[in-house]
Amino acid sequence: MLLRVRSAVSHLVAGLGPGPGTQPPAEPRHGGGGGSGAGGEEGSRVTAFCRPAFLQLTSEELRRADDHTGRAVQSPRDGRRRLPWSTGYAEVINAGKSQHNEDQACCEVVFVERRPSPRGHQPCRDGSGEPDRGRRGFYFHYWALFDGHAGSGAAVMASKRLHLHICEQLRDLVDILQDPSPPPICLQHNAELSQAEDSQEVPSDALPRFHLEKAVSHESLVIGAIENAFKHMDEQIEQERASQHISGGCCALAAVYLMGKFYVANAGDSRAIIIRNGEIIPMSREFTPETERQRLQFLAFLRPELLGKEFTHLEFPRRIQPKELGKKMLYRDQSMNGWAYKKIEEDDLKFPLIYGEGKKARVMATIGVTRGLGDHDLKVFSSNIHIKPFLSCFPEVHHGGPGAGGALQGCPEGTRLAAAQRQAGLW
Repeated sequence: MLLRVRSAVSHLVAGLGPGPGTQPPAEPRHGGGGGSGAGGEEGSRVTAFCRPAFLQLTSEELRRADDHTGRAVQSPRDGRRRLPWSTGYAEVINAGKSQHNEDQACCEVVFVERRPSPRGHQPCRDGSGEPDRGRRGFYFHYWALFDGHAGSGAAVMASKRLHLHICEQLRDLVDILQDPSPPPICLQHNAELSQAEDSQEVPSDALPRFHLEKAVSHESLVIGAIENAFKHMDEQIEQERASQHISGGCCALAAVYLMGKFYVANAGDSRAIIIRNGEIIPMSREFTPETERQRLQFLAFLRPELLGKEFTHLEFPRRIQPKELGKKMLYRDQSMNGWAYKKIEEDDLKFPLIYGEGKKARVMATIGVTRGLGDHDLKVFSSNIHIKPFLSCFPEVHHGGPGAGGALQGCPEGTRLAAAQRQAGLW
């Protein structure tokens, strides 16, 4: 499918150009505020079905984009808003798996403003406009794909909010990331407290402690901010799923270019690669029932009540028949990479937590991905067993830049970021 999309739009797709300079982008997205600041659009439903805003589809183009027969390829048109770095994008509706295209995409330039002091707290703003150059902060470029399933609600909301959550998490790091010295282990509430503590004499018996402190890099702070942003995005979907009519869930793949480095966060089975001088560098891996078997089994082992007395955390090469009770059969549990034999007991007749192979592998015979956003109401068919406890919203974050094995030195000429999903591609 990806090759078909690439062929159809190859004349429109351009590689990523040189990294952003010191001048602010033309239309940045502003981040600010705290708490529920990443909400925005109060009182309005933000999960109504739509296509990515940057496509700027007319009503006729939107009708064609929703046509399962023609399956027209949609991409940004010449003369309309250009995406940052001449980013190329293309999508096509699925071949009938769902009524509408449940996937979403987002491409933004976001300004991260240093968090004001409690006395000068300002509410969150989300809009476009010329930034105040006197503020202390920095920009990041953001691209994301959301592979929706069982409805488009989670994908739509994540496409409108995830970058704001990332911005919110970065606000405490504005000064730290722009300071070449190592990050402080503990943040002070205000400058006066910091000066007061600096003036205190350090006890002699405390001095050896400081040699045991772990070295924390600036990159790890950004990774932590992105991970927390995914968690807060998932919590917001859970809190607002009733009022905003949020349906289903989505895999999420996001790329952030910040201060000369790329960060690629993946929660799901989407893939991202960097093409540099003809070399293909993987920047993500799939999270499926097979790749996360041991994590899922270990959770089920610790909390057997999540299995609802219907499933077993053990894995067998095939379903066990009642007539095989007492016999020895191959199995493996959460601590094993290989296989061993065990005597079949009554509990082993339950349905396996993970069943199937390859693309047919499922968790509790229901879902084929193990990380993503949403799915808070997903249950095993004809039961009251929730699957969400086994699904992680935390992404795996890879980064490229100086000190990352040379995977990506800033953003040199000839470098291209490519991301692929079932119905959408971003280059």
